[in-house]
Amino acid sequence: MNPPPEPSRLPPGTEVGSWRVLERIGHGTYGTVYRVEPLGHIGAQPLALKLALHRADPRFEREAVLLSRLAHPHVPSLHGQGLWAHPSGPFPFLVMDWAGGIPLYAWALAHSPSSRQVLSVLAQVAHALAALHAVGGVHRDVKGDNILVRPSDFHATLIDFGAGSFHGARPLTEELLPPGTPPYRSPEALEFRWRFWFQHGMHYAPAPADDVYALGVTAYRLLTGTYPSSHPKHPPAETLATFSPELAKLLRRMLSRKPSARGLMDEVARALQIAAERAGPEADRSILRRPQPSPGPARHRRPPARSSGSRRTWVGVAVGLGASFALQAGWAAWRHAQEGAGMGWAWPALDPAREDTGNTGLAKEALPDNAVPHPPESAWARISLEFPKRPLPSQARPPCKKREAELNGGCWIRPADATPPCGDRYYEWKGLCYFPVLAPPPPATSAPSLKHPSE
Repeated sequence: MNPPPEPSRLPPGTEVGSWRVLERIGHGTYGTVYRVEPLGHIGAQPLALKLALHRADPRFEREAVLLSRLAHPHVPSLHGQGLWAHPSGPFPFLVMDWAGGIPLYAWALAHSPSSRQVLSVLAQVAHALAALHAVGGVHRDVKGDNILVRPSDFHATLIDFGAGSFHGARPLTEELLPPGTPPYRSPEALEFRWRFWFQHGMHYAPAPADDVYALGVTAYRLLTGTYPSSHPKHPPAETLATFSPELAKLLRRMLSRKPSARGLMDEVARALQIAAERAGPEADRSILRRPQPSPGPARHRRPPARSSGSRRTWVGVAVGLGASFALQAGWAAWRHAQEGAGMGWAWPALDPAREDTGNTGLAKEALPDNAVPHPPESAWARISLEFPKRPLPSQARPPCKKREAELNGGCWIRPADATPPCGDRYYEWKGLCYFPVLAPPPPATSAPSLKHPSE
């Protein structure tokens, strides 16, 4: 007898509930997307079936609750849900509208949209989010991966509500911050993480203002290819790309550090729609990235490798101070720096042909694997950080110590108790979880001053 198929590899013809699998479309850390049709209705309009890769995954129930509350032209309608029987246990699934389109950033790369077209797409997404907020929900993972745009008419669809929340929903994780993609976190979320890092049981409660900020980050990323930052030397978006003043004004509003200054999502949606309708002729010009000066040689210079002896000294100091505390403090500081999109950290420019492959979501709900050049990893990879292609700042370099793994030029440790999904503290590499080994800091020449990172 042949073994039963795995959730990630259902062959065509497999029956899942009342639906028959037609083809597999995409997959990620948390699930696989299939094109399906209702049983007994051959040739019917295809639907999207989202099948969990982990038994009893609570994200699917959460997404079903949110989708069942919504009836909106820019949100997929929920057609059904259930449990797929497997010898190892039941796997939840959802069936929803087939959302035709390609992810936002890939659409922008392929079609060179104008400011008016971008305003219109953002307005559609904002209206969908306003409807979600009106029923007491928050999305918590607004980004380009989770926005599909239909090239034929620029119709936008907001997808992947699995990280979302609503009043009374139980936390998905025990982390301070809920699931989400680091560069899109609001300044108030990062501030909360700094203030309560070592306080057990604290959980940040995202608000609609977090979704507004994330939509602003999405727009900034679409326009410039980089993430915003509050660093004094980080250039404003207008110096990185050419776009209409109406779009620039609304971008600044959505990225305001004060949540109250951003406005409610329905206000933002109306403002975006009005701007799309009333903007002047220059809003019909294609958005162009401005050429940026190439960085000087010093930026490419790698810091000198520290001797293994100095690393041993640092490990000894960590043990003397309490290794757990020292490593947690160093890791916390580094992770905060990495997530500091609103706290003075300038995120690197990304290849606009790639989607965000950071922490979350269902991205290729309707995107075949060959639809975009250099197809990115699906945004299903929620709470699994993309493994860096080069060593991280302050990461130890080879030769690595015993029990350390040398990966992409850096030294890594695999925690024994962590398995995918790896959480937002670890990186995933070939089905395993890792965290970076920190190199020892240079010896201090004077007593450091303790300042809040936002100062």
